[in-house]
Amino acid sequence: MSDRQIIVRRRTPRTEGEGLDSRATALDILRRVEEHGAFADLLLGERLPAFAPNDRRLITRLVLGTIAWRGRLDYELAQFTGRPLDGIQPAALAIMRLGLFQLRFLDRVPQHAIVDTAVSLAKRTGDARLAAGFINAVMRRATRETVPLPPREKNEVHHLTVKLSHPRWMVERFIAWFGVEAAERLMAANNEAAPNAIRLNLARGTREDIIARLRAEEFEIGDGGRAPETAILESAARFDSAAYRDGIFHPQSEASQLVVRMLAPSRGAIVADCAAAPGGKSTHLTELVGSNGRVIALDLNLRGLQNARGLAQRLGHRNLDFVRADMSKAAPLRAASLTHVLLDAPCTGFGTLREHPEIRWRLSPDDPARMAALQLRMLSNAAGLVRPSGAIVYSVCSLAPEEGEGVVNAFLSRHPEFEIDRKPPNIGETKDLLDESGTMKTRPDLGGLDGFYAARLVRRAA
Repeated sequence: MSDRQIIVRRRTPRTEGEGLDSRATALDILRRVEEHGAFADLLLGERLPAFAPNDRRLITRLVLGTIAWRGRLDYELAQFTGRPLDGIQPAALAIMRLGLFQLRFLDRVPQHAIVDTAVSLAKRTGDARLAAGFINAVMRRATRETVPLPPREKNEVHHLTVKLSHPRWMVERFIAWFGVEAAERLMAANNEAAPNAIRLNLARGTREDIIARLRAEEFEIGDGGRAPETAILESAARFDSAAYRDGIFHPQSEASQLVVRMLAPSRGAIVADCAAAPGGKSTHLTELVGSNGRVIALDLNLRGLQNARGLAQRLGHRNLDFVRADMSKAAPLRAASLTHVLLDAPCTGFGTLREHPEIRWRLSPDDPARMAALQLRMLSNAAGLVRPSGAIVYSVCSLAPEEGEGVVNAFLSRHPEFEIDRKPPNIGETKDLLDESGTMKTRPDLGGLDGFYAARLVRRAA
């Protein structure tokens, strides 16, 4: 999963109504996410190119922030409206959430402008027009009053649920997994913007040359990442830049890049990526194996494979084969034929709540166990491709133990011919991220990396 979060520099509108088109776009995206199950990052990618850079940052902040803080916003709105929120017309509710988010989190925007903009949005939104007066009254009340958090001493879980805007069951899980203090720190991190990490395409030049070109195109380059191909931007990546079009870089979280680094394929190797869409890790692997190597990108999602092919073309990689396959059933390749296999399995996404805040409102308590059953089947099939002395990296962008060590332990109990590589290659890049067993675990509140679990499993020599 890639990092596309954008931190907004707040500004004060110069005139009433300024930015209405930006807010109307944010509102439309919010409604599609809430009412139609769309994904915010995909919609932002489609809509943002039509706007100037400042408006892009504002729209992104409004969309991701309103979604992330929905629980906290709804807690206040329920008391301001005096009625169950599920009885309020969806468009009107979305407008009030958007307005309240600005009142509470964009403190440099004048409150009267936020209220006026909310009313204007209602008047130009057909199915919310009749609610303009109601929206005006609620927003004006919100400028005068604040709703106190539920007392922590009375019910700590309820307090954290509201304060940090996560579903109650998720708060309970985080506390069970990490303890109260770490859970609170993690949820606070989930509500912050992720680092703007990119992967430099070292097949197109040296790190120094690529960084120089990005700076020439006015990219703000921050501190370097752990791997040579990782860079962290001070501001958002510009997808309308010549550097992006020319395939000089690809947005990809640093933790995602480290997963590929853990596999450490040799130059010229043939590697299988068994859940390849949308192609970030597959194209990373092509750089590591070099032009004499080959990557077989497998995935059940045809559109995802098409996107991966487009990414490979933009980056200039030709050493990929794309195969549609359901790895939960069987691998369409010869058994024990490869030295290196990657399985970044489909998962709940518990570790990516910063980039995909809607996930927290869509997951259910039984999802980790349900995904673990699928992941175990996929790992068993993917591992069957590994020859003796070969390796497979299993990873998920999830914090749920069921999807991480739970899957790996279940796999190892059934396949004694495999063991965890306790000293995986490239250990210098991941040394402080590995536990005593050799597995990598990252969290947003610990170093700012997305939440990943990764284990490198080696097949014993015959």
